[in-house]
Amino acid sequence: MNVDMFSYITDYGFPMILSWYLLVRIEGKLSKLTEVIGELSYNIAMR
Repeated sequence: MNVDMFSYITDYGFPMILSWYLLVRIEGKLSKLTEVIGELSYNIAMR
């Protein structure tokens, strides 16, 4: 039973935690990128 539980954690736990970590990190960068693209569009429209 313990071996099965450890196997599930190593097979699924690590990829899930890594995916969550990367998603949280990238989310902030995507928000900033969206903001900058909006400003760029506004500046282009004003010319």
